[in-house]
Amino acid sequence: MPPRKKRRPSAGDDMSAKKSRQDSVFRKHETSQIREEETFSSKRCLEWFYEYAGCDDVVGPEGMEKFCEDIGVEPENVVMLVLAWKLDAQSMGYFTLQEWLRGMGSLQCDSTERLRNSLDYLRSVLNDSTSFKLIYRYAFDFAREKDQRSLDLNTAKCMLGLLLGKTWPLFPVFNQFLEQSKYKVINKDQWCNVLEFSRTINLDLSNYDEDGAWPVLLDEFVEWYKERQMS
Repeated sequence: MPPRKKRRPSAGDDMSAKKSRQDSVFRKHETSQIREEETFSSKRCLEWFYEYAGCDDVVGPEGMEKFCEDIGVEPENVVMLVLAWKLDAQSMGYFTLQEWLRGMGSLQCDSTERLRNSLDYLRSVLNDSTSFKLIYRYAFDFAREKDQRSLDLNTAKCMLGLLLGKTWPLFPVFNQFLEQSKYKVINKDQWCNVLEFSRTINLDLSNYDEDGAWPVLLDEFVEWYKERQMS
């Protein structure tokens, strides 16, 4: 058989090849742009920090107020506690430069918009029981005065309300008990046991072992609550 003649490229083929090359270049440029937008920038994160810190190396109460306003979250919202935990912030109402860069870097957030987009993720962290326990323990040290070993009662009630108010049905009565009790402070052992109590003890307290290793605070709460139920 005679060899087939090679078809001469037509003008349409040239246009098609040219368009294909243009599409390829455009896709590369588009991918490059997306990659650039997705890349965390330490420089951008630093500039973002100083929007709230001013000339200092720490975001204080005023800057924190503006920061909360910008991300659309009330300062008392539990998501702010989760964010503080992610930053490993040491003092309530303050973010240091080091805490900010390390924490926002781990979250890959270098702008208000990026953090706003991460708020649902931060809220979802509370649904993981292991992470919740870590945040709960962190909250005690975060909220206490640094020269005190215990948490004053009013602060403890606020933090307990923030962490357990919506998930522990007995919280309102426990809160009432604290208000009328002799306690002025809550120590860390009591704090940690309240979480354990809320997770393991039935709402009717039927499985509470008075001879167990619970702190006296919880023995007194159980006794007080049962007396109320009988009266």
